[in-house]
Amino acid sequence: MSIAMERERKGTPPGIAILLAAMGALGPFSIDAYLPSLHAIAENLNATTLEVQQTLTAYLVPFAVMALWHGAISDALGRRKVTLFFLGIFGAASAACAFATRIETLWILRAVQGASAGAGIVISRAIVRDLFDGPQAQRLISSIAMMFAIAPALAPLIGGRLQVWYGWRSVFVFLVLMTCLLWLACWWLLPETLPMKSRQSLSLDYLAGAYRKVLTTPVFLLACGALTFNFAGLFLYIMSAPVFLIKHLGVSETEFLWLFGPSMLGLLTGSWLSGRYAGKLTQKQTILRGFCLMGVAVVFNIVLCVSRAPALPWNILPIPIYTLGMSLSMPSLTLLALDPFPDQRGMASSCQMFLQSIFNGLVSGVIAPMFWGSTRTLAFGMGGFLLLGTISGWMYYRVSGASRGAGGGKTENDG
Repeated sequence: MSIAMERERKGTPPGIAILLAAMGALGPFSIDAYLPSLHAIAENLNATTLEVQQTLTAYLVPFAVMALWHGAISDALGRRKVTLFFLGIFGAASAACAFATRIETLWILRAVQGASAGAGIVISRAIVRDLFDGPQAQRLISSIAMMFAIAPALAPLIGGRLQVWYGWRSVFVFLVLMTCLLWLACWWLLPETLPMKSRQSLSLDYLAGAYRKVLTTPVFLLACGALTFNFAGLFLYIMSAPVFLIKHLGVSETEFLWLFGPSMLGLLTGSWLSGRYAGKLTQKQTILRGFCLMGVAVVFNIVLCVSRAPALPWNILPIPIYTLGMSLSMPSLTLLALDPFPDQRGMASSCQMFLQSIFNGLVSGVIAPMFWGSTRTLAFGMGGFLLLGTISGWMYYRVSGASRGAGGGKTENDG
């Protein structure tokens, strides 16, 4: 009997979905919470808008690099102690950000935040696969995603209010308080889900071979490609939020709910539907429905942006449709990426997060400034990313189907 099946019999640890969602949400929250403060940071630190924008890149690149290691370290040392260690580092870096007086200092401190924030996302996904297989895993990931979706929507609202009431430094003070509460919750409630007999080596020879195996497996790369490109269609708007909302749509820095509220609604609905479909539809059928919804959203978005001037609420309407489809397909795509590596789930989760984070950094620092000049270019950018995600998903099933055909096997996903 597998470890996951054995734990399945014993039931889900109390509150595990909420705790894992909070672990995963801390990183995205720390990105979105200070978006309304970017202009204030530029003025206070005598920096240009582009220099402040690069604090996002400074966060995302180390996030991506360290994401390669969080899973492998947790595969060797256990999920719980690694989570607690990196939460401590993140809290200390957040406290230091509140006292930064130069933009260069903020770059460095945001890099430290990024290097530690990814542990929660990577390890939470590995814990899901430690606990469950099949539909049960999909339901837990969907439940986590529903709660996870709330963080990006609340973050700019909380950050905007803190900016108006107390200034941009208060955003980082709030992050410190959040991190302290999460550290205490993990110390008290988070179980160790990886037994000693399942621990992996940290030797260079083993790691080199394991990373090579994961990063050269075609089905893994294609599933990750679908996840990454689909998310980039939304991330383009998140990184362009100050320009998209304030400049193009004329809202204030406290009204970011116009973008993040509907996005959250789509994410919550899609995650709920994914959990409902688990065990009733195959993963392939669920993914196909998600892609169809994203396709409708992209066509709707392009037509609106080409045919009429930017205005509320019209330019917002396609976004929750897109996020609904994205979150509907995400749990199944995540499981497809991790399933080929039952003995290195933490490492596979790390590699998936690494690939997505590297591309997110590219979107933040290079692609978003190229597309945020108009609502029309943003709409075409979203469409381009969905096209890439669709190609990746289609190729995944072509490659995995050919592999199963060669082996004579058939799985649940063939439906």
